[in-house]
Amino acid sequence: MSDRNSTDAVRTVKPERPEGDTTLFWHQSGRWAKKIRGGLCYFGRGTYDEALDLYNQQKDALHSGRLPRDDEPEGLTVYLLCANFLTTKTLMVKTGDLAQRSLDDYAATCKLVIKALGRNRLVSDLGPADFEKLRKRMSKTWGPVRLGNEINRVRVIFSYGFKNGHLPRPMVFGEGFRRPSAKTLRKHRHAQGAKKFDAVELRRMLGYPPSPPAAGQPMRAMILLGINCGFGNSDIATLPIAALDLHGGWVNYPRPKTGVERRCPLWPETVAALREWLAERPTPKDPAQAGVVFITKYGGKWDIENRALSNETRKLLDKLDIHGHRNFYCLRHTFQTVGDESKDFIAVRRIMGHIIPGDIAEEYRQGESDERLKSVTDHVRGWLLMEKAKA
Repeated sequence: MSDRNSTDAVRTVKPERPEGDTTLFWHQSGRWAKKIRGGLCYFGRGTYDEALDLYNQQKDALHSGRLPRDDEPEGLTVYLLCANFLTTKTLMVKTGDLAQRSLDDYAATCKLVIKALGRNRLVSDLGPADFEKLRKRMSKTWGPVRLGNEINRVRVIFSYGFKNGHLPRPMVFGEGFRRPSAKTLRKHRHAQGAKKFDAVELRRMLGYPPSPPAAGQPMRAMILLGINCGFGNSDIATLPIAALDLHGGWVNYPRPKTGVERRCPLWPETVAALREWLAERPTPKDPAQAGVVFITKYGGKWDIENRALSNETRKLLDKLDIHGHRNFYCLRHTFQTVGDESKDFIAVRRIMGHIIPGDIAEEYRQGESDERLKSVTDHVRGWLLMEKAKA
């Protein structure tokens, strides 16, 4: 233990310190000392090497603001909590109860928590001050939306520890680890601008006359699926060829994030673009990608984690001078916004793959007719083609 309250006699002779080593200094009270977190900590009256050994034993605790223990008891560390959590979530992916993308997000959050709080830090030693520092660290990198998502994932990790008997009581996060307020999120959305494209911008992206060709393949087919069916990045990256009925003009593909069934009518333009792409689609290098619609020109997958689709979309928007905080996923926002104007909100929800928790009607509703689904996509197509005709 650090010698904070020792009553030993003060040394009258200052011990020698190795030349060039300034880790500790000899305090006037006759003890080796170091200033840590704004206060002095003492490491005995022995030789410098003895004091340095004691400092090295206690430094992790002291620099974290904890009182060091003479014998560190065994307990649940931050690393072990995260390892147990990810093991459970991996099993859930294998049983189909969790999407791989969600597991990847949790893994990234666990990596951050381990780095920020300390791999060998005992969970029982964590307190509100630690989580407040973690939030401050995250807020320097991310905006309020991403920050809120990360805070929620951190809470899920520690809640898992209590629910599974790894912790004797729920974790106390404190007021300093709250998610951004609704007011903050509204102000952020206002500053970011609309998360949708207008019809003219989409026409330019797709190269509709009189605009020159813009998006080549497979981006053209991807964009059409985005505005035709409200597909997002994960949908595009994982869409199986077997989900396409190009002859009938339909795509049947559950939403990867939630597993909610989706059925969407395909426009003639979307069918034509998909046929064109499939005719020139490269041979995949990985056999696991053999049944996936979209692969890169190198035969690899459109990896969501590496933001391949987002990067290609950004290149296209920059090329066309389409500005604002928008990306491929904004096609999904656009479909929702324009589709709602059809007034058939339930059919729009079915195409989008949305569910409303607690909606008892979902337990009784056995799907929507193809006519209702087609009415929604026809409305969105008419919105786009009307702008095309005006041009």
